[in-house]
Amino acid sequence: MGILILIALYTIVAEGLGVLMGYAGQVSFGQAAFYGLGAYTAAILATRCHLPPLLCLVVAPVLPTLVALIIGRSILRLREHYLALATLGFGILVYALFKEFAGLTGGPSGLTGIPYLSLGPFILDRDWKYYYLVWVILSLVLVSIDNLTRSPVGRAFRATHASEKATEAAGIDTTTLKVQAFGLSACLAGLAGALYAFWVTFISPSPFSFTASVEFVLMVVIGGLGTLWGPLLGAAIIVGLTEFLRWAVRIIMPEAGGEFEIIFFGLIFVLIMLFRPQGLLAPRAFQGAATGKMEEKGCLR
Repeated sequence: MGILILIALYTIVAEGLGVLMGYAGQVSFGQAAFYGLGAYTAAILATRCHLPPLLCLVVAPVLPTLVALIIGRSILRLREHYLALATLGFGILVYALFKEFAGLTGGPSGLTGIPYLSLGPFILDRDWKYYYLVWVILSLVLVSIDNLTRSPVGRAFRATHASEKATEAAGIDTTTLKVQAFGLSACLAGLAGALYAFWVTFISPSPFSFTASVEFVLMVVIGGLGTLWGPLLGAAIIVGLTEFLRWAVRIIMPEAGGEFEIIFFGLIFVLIMLFRPQGLLAPRAFQGAATGKMEEKGCLR
């Protein structure tokens, strides 16, 4: 049940990142930072300010969204590798802040005493109760993303991904579009982070490290860029693979640490980029066009 809850939470993050990467065509390796900002915002409001958990859940996505909108216009002017490095640096910076501001975040020791989420008199203090909540929220997110991608805004996202110059020639402000996609991805990540905080009732910086950002990117890439169900499939594969690696590495190499997970994830990422760069669920026509575009940009060299 806990694994299914984690898949739902990761899918919410990956759906937002899928809009940014698969539709708007922008790469981000800082998604774990927004995930953590949502978690810490909800936890701090609930423990320090003693606000109702449900209110904290609603307010928590606001901070990561505002941060994304503030930094997005500058970061998203960068292209390709430079954009990836900028978002990576942002994620590392936020992760360091989580560790250093111990008076507010609890530092490396973490933040305890987070209350369970409650809906009126119904307290979500068991996994089976929380399972229904997160999957209902995920269903609403999927419906919203599906409607968005079919709307004129979604078509503008796809046009920006295909050719920014052609989209600008049509009179569309591509910078604003990319910032909006960046803000949406941060909002969904913050929502998932808040749900995570109220589920585990304890947070520390470790779940929001660079490794988590890599996993989120892998979920989108493996599942399929530009698809609705791809992030869900990618999240299920990554979470399942993570649990398998924890079991297998412990048996094969008892003294090994968690660094071996990132090695395996890196190998998977390379293989996916070589043989199916747009993921498992992407249409073949889209696969060929996207591969040609990536080769033209030098991404597969």
